[in-house]
Amino acid sequence: MDHAASQNLSLAAPPRDFRRYRKLRRFVFSVFLHAFFWDVLLARGPQKALRRPALGRWLAIARRYRALAVEMGGVLIKLGQFLSTRVDLLPPEIVKELQGLQDEVPAEPYAAVIAQIEEDFGRPIGELFAEVSPEILGAASLAQVHPARLLSGERVVVKALRPGIERLVETDLAAVGLAIRLLRFSKKIRRRVDLARLADEIARTTRAELDLRTEAQNAERFAEQFANDPRIRVPKIYLDRTARRTLTAENVAAIKISDRAALLAAGLDPAEVARVLYRTYMRQIFEHSFVHADPHPGNLFVEALESEDDGAPRDFRITFIDFGMMATVPPRLRGALKEYAIALGTRDAKRLVEAYAAAGVLLPGADLTRLEEVHRELFARFWGVSVGRLRDEAMSQARYFLAKYKDLLYELPFQVEVDLLFVSRAVGLLAGLATSLDPEFDPWAETLPFAERLAKQEAKKGFGNLWGLLGQGVDRVRAAFDTPRRLEELLGKIERGEFAAEVELGPESRRLLAQVDAGHRRTTAAVLAGALGIAAAILAVGRPETLWAAILGVGAVGVYAWGSRKRGNGP
Repeated sequence: MDHAASQNLSLAAPPRDFRRYRKLRRFVFSVFLHAFFWDVLLARGPQKALRRPALGRWLAIARRYRALAVEMGGVLIKLGQFLSTRVDLLPPEIVKELQGLQDEVPAEPYAAVIAQIEEDFGRPIGELFAEVSPEILGAASLAQVHPARLLSGERVVVKALRPGIERLVETDLAAVGLAIRLLRFSKKIRRRVDLARLADEIARTTRAELDLRTEAQNAERFAEQFANDPRIRVPKIYLDRTARRTLTAENVAAIKISDRAALLAAGLDPAEVARVLYRTYMRQIFEHSFVHADPHPGNLFVEALESEDDGAPRDFRITFIDFGMMATVPPRLRGALKEYAIALGTRDAKRLVEAYAAAGVLLPGADLTRLEEVHRELFARFWGVSVGRLRDEAMSQARYFLAKYKDLLYELPFQVEVDLLFVSRAVGLLAGLATSLDPEFDPWAETLPFAERLAKQEAKKGFGNLWGLLGQGVDRVRAAFDTPRRLEELLGKIERGEFAAEVELGPESRRLLAQVDAGHRRTTAAVLAGALGIAAAILAVGRPETLWAAILGVGAVGVYAWGSRKRGNGP
């Protein structure tokens, strides 16, 4: 095998750090056992009184995770950064604990970075750059950024992967794979998530970030899509100074998007920044189907522009950097997502549920009527609620929805579409950013005009496709003429006994049937347990020396326990 082939093989499957893996494995198992003991075993029955409050327990785990991520880096940092922005879902205490991960990533030694750049290009650093400063502009989980100057004198930044990062990533992905395998013990999760595909998608996307040439291509594509938007900026990429582990780009450093005080000091309106960012993501998801999936504060800057009117808020543009993690919406889901946006903006519960079904996020047998009903209620009670108040409002309404829709909450008829995993991640990060910029940000008001525009586009497209509609009409006419023949064939099958039908019960019917089955089981168990108990008592009086009385007594208790147990409520 030649040198190039062996090098490619090593890049495809770098060795793992087994000492690191053992440490991560211990953490994964400890969290799994913690959740199983406190949130499964002690979740029901009289032992529920022994449970410690969840917030304190999970805050301690968040502290342990942060310490571990800072110490070990790699994929752990990216996961922590994602969780630290979910202010819409997680308690503020846990978010605050994880937020330090944005700035706590230690830098790699300067000499090791320079040696790797020289290895990437096969040339001394002096032939590539006039200067590469030891200063660190940003140290992320997989790479770090240094200011530099080209031989032509242009000021740039050089992003270099951390030396040896491939080995760390493979080790971390193995630990993530272990965590996902442990999740298979939960029947509810297995039913809703294709865990094998989930693991593959996480591994594929993370490994893609280890080739900075792909990131350069993503940046150019993103720049083309927003070329006519003066409020969006993408740094210029210098392809002749870009390789697999090195990327050279225009220096676009400005105000960090999460620095609300700096935005105000620059005369900018944080609420307007939140609106522009939200609209940009609406376009990415629903128009371009190409989404910047890592919008944490370190990857977004706001540049103040000159304003002619000193009294008005200054104009600005948002700069996106780091295009390593991009999510592409597959063609089969694009139509469903557009329908979802239109339904959301127009508060159309029926259309929203149909969009769920088209996207494949509903489990077979889901009760569509009940889903429409609950979504109408959700629109009525949460429309116009700001992102900052959404979680508190949801908590205040929880008792009502639990009482009225406990069948849906018990069934949870949704499954995760892995193709949309990183789009969902981007939306989660976006929600956190919007809240930090403007606690009163109203996503509903921003979605409505976008949804109306999409609906008009769909209407024009439908009118322009008149021949297609006529073709559909012809097909339906043909089907109508063919119906008598097909009906005759069906009746013939019924007469010959060749017809079979499969009926699937809805959630409510299945639940009622389960209750009948449970009642029958309890009755049977009570009769059997009573008979065994009477037999045990007779033997205990008549023949106290025999063991059969004790055996029958234990059997009575066991049969009664079998009849009383709940089914289908495993972890």
